[in-house]
Amino acid sequence: MASPRDIRRCALQCLYQFDAQGANEPEEVRQSLENSPGGHEAREEGFKLGCLTWEHYEDADEIIAPLTPEWPIHRQPVVDRSLLRLAYYEMISGRTPPKVVINEAVELAKEFSTEKSPMFINGVLDKIYRQLRDAEKIPQPTNASPDA
Repeated sequence: MASPRDIRRCALQCLYQFDAQGANEPEEVRQSLENSPGGHEAREEGFKLGCLTWEHYEDADEIIAPLTPEWPIHRQPVVDRSLLRLAYYEMISGRTPPKVVINEAVELAKEFSTEKSPMFINGVLDKIYRQLRDAEKIPQPTNASPDA
């Protein structure tokens, strides 16, 4: 069984590639995951999660942009931008409890991004969570996906 972290790592790789080159060649992105850790299941689930997240990146960016005026979306490191988008999607989809989503994004930022990124990711996602919660846009988590 694939670990939720491995699935998110693969989703992050997909989002990075989609952001860098567009989502014009999803099959190339899927194939690029072949050497990713976690086995076939993690790669397939991560690819699906990455594609679903990419479908909602514009919605995520609309929420993120006003919260980060000093770091506009286009100036954020691609890893940070991808983590914020992934976490946003997981929150609105009800895939995972928001506090777990935030923690996982921070841990991935520690692993893959800059020294200051975990604090940045945590702060932005906390604001996003509060906005979504106050607008009652966070569904109850399902048991269908990564939750730890």
